[in-house]
Amino acid sequence: MRRGKMRDNGLEPTASKVPAVTLGFWVIKILATTLGETGGDTLSMTLNLGYLVSSAIFLAILLAFVAGQVTARRFHPFLYWAAIVASTTAGTTMADFATRSLGIGYAGGSALLLACVLVSLAAWRRVLGRIDADDIHSPKAELFYWVTITISQTLGTALGDWTADTASLGYIGAALIFAGMLAVVAVLHFRTRVSKVVLFWAAFILTRPLGAAVGDFLDKPLDHGGLALSRPLASAALAVAIVVLILVLPQRSGRHTPAEA
Repeated sequence: MRRGKMRDNGLEPTASKVPAVTLGFWVIKILATTLGETGGDTLSMTLNLGYLVSSAIFLAILLAFVAGQVTARRFHPFLYWAAIVASTTAGTTMADFATRSLGIGYAGGSALLLACVLVSLAAWRRVLGRIDADDIHSPKAELFYWVTITISQTLGTALGDWTADTASLGYIGAALIFAGMLAVVAVLHFRTRVSKVVLFWAAFILTRPLGAAVGDFLDKPLDHGGLALSRPLASAALAVAIVVLILVLPQRSGRHTPAEA
């Protein structure tokens, strides 16, 4: 149903509680995923809290922000991006715990997490009848949205580490691989009729290993191919950059449209 037709029927689109998917959205998302890597490593490695304890801390923070998102009446940019950062830091430590502490390995962890993402999307479609990237305004849609996001962030971490370490590409090589894959997704978005929902979640997942590779490049030791920068300082710099971009870039909510996914 077109917007004009909705107005003729006396119905206005309902404002979504997540931001519209724009170029600015993806820029902030990549910075948030990089912060997730350095921030997660700060707790688990620099402060030596370990993956399990760090995961518990970040999950508690994530649940608090998601609860704020669900109870909010409208889109709040800082609340939304705080929840995204919490999901990506939790994803970092949970992926590290699964692949390293539990010994599942990168391949096994990535396969398991990919299956979880697909199950979450399938359940979302079955329960609500459709999936959308910026039509998030009901509590059920929000819960599916944040569950899928958290799993995809964890999957992205495992993919990034797998590519950089197992494939021996290094952090820069891994970053270039995932940047290239994102470019392909962008071309498909603008040049083809491939489902926008599929492309959104593909891009959302791919930004995470890109950020993970860049984050590792910033804070890993020199003999591991990194720059050995301070994790807390790198995290603080990324957080400041995100805040500045939220203030500078237009932050408008998505709109509810009844188009089929």
